[in-house]
Amino acid sequence: MLDNKGFDLWANGYDKDVGISDEDNTYPFAGYKDVLSNIYKTIMQKPNTKVLDIGFGTGALTTKLYENGCLIYGQDFSSKMIEIASKKMPKASFYQGDFSKGLVTPLLEQTYDYIVATYSLHHLTNEQKIDLLNTLIKLLNEDGQILIGDVAFENLGELNKCRQDAGDEWDDDEFYFVADELQKDISNLRFEKISFCAGILTINK
Repeated sequence: MLDNKGFDLWANGYDKDVGISDEDNTYPFAGYKDVLSNIYKTIMQKPNTKVLDIGFGTGALTTKLYENGCLIYGQDFSSKMIEIASKKMPKASFYQGDFSKGLVTPLLEQTYDYIVATYSLHHLTNEQKIDLLNTLIKLLNEDGQILIGDVAFENLGELNKCRQDAGDEWDDDEFYFVADELQKDISNLRFEKISFCAGILTINK
């Protein structure tokens, strides 16, 4: 698992590295662009919404939302990522903090139409994911949604197949989403498969 220094070092080349994996249809970023595109289209169905992005990185998704009138809030633990994203979105409200320990206080004092997390929450254990998601649900406005795009699988069998196919490329330090496991604790969670290693998890208010 990369720490905040690791992400600082990776920040400038992050989008390029992701793009190569997506275009080659390889683990871990196969389906990345489709994941972001689907989440973007969902949010844009409602104009001028308030969006919280957790682990926004360089702002690949939120920049597009920002440019189309969304009010953007976000938390990331990399100061370099925040610097890059802030140049793209000068009026957004970004905060530095380790989301494995929860959200910073200013973000907990707001409510949101959408809360998104793309390729960030796989750094959390399942227990940490559930704790954070239960917190986030309380921050949604009426009819709000949590939209998570990540390395994710319908069940443990699909995860194990991907692990076997990935071989030495598999990252044992990350905790990927398994939808039917999370549904035991969050019953209104829905899963949409995007690629062999990517999916979108949706939780309604």
